[in-house]
Amino acid sequence: MREQTWSRASSALRRPCTTEGAEPVSDQLLILLSEEGAEAERVAELTGYLREELLDLDVDDVTPVPAGEVPLGARAVDVTQVGSLLVALGGSATALHQVITVLRSWLSRSRDTRPSLRLQMDDDVIEVSKATDTQVAEAFTLFVQRHSTAGDLP
Repeated sequence: MREQTWSRASSALRRPCTTEGAEPVSDQLLILLSEEGAEAERVAELTGYLREELLDLDVDDVTPVPAGEVPLGARAVDVTQVGSLLVALGGSATALHQVITVLRSWLSRSRDTRPSLRLQMDDDVIEVSKATDTQVAEAFTLFVQRHSTAGDLP
């Protein structure tokens, strides 16, 4: 496991910073979506809309994570909540970048309700909640860089 320290751009944004060399790139991204005060049906609806957008990308699959089922490689993640998606990135070198681009756009369009997103690849976790567009862009850029080789970035 990589040693991690946490830095805060604001109280609304957390991201781990690795202190050791890079590990092999994972091909699965776990997305947990939530919205403060929202009913489970609302979160399920938002998750469905997000899933539809992600399925249009060059990814192998985007599947809802059933309650109680823990995806391979996931650790200490509460997947019993509505709003969990597992994205199989497959062999595309730019799939993660495409997913992050959709997530940024999706968050920007959801400005009124500002849902929270938690992304996890292996031991690397990023949480975005009530962050500014600039903070989201910075955090997502760093996340993509940590999980891409130099030739993968567009």
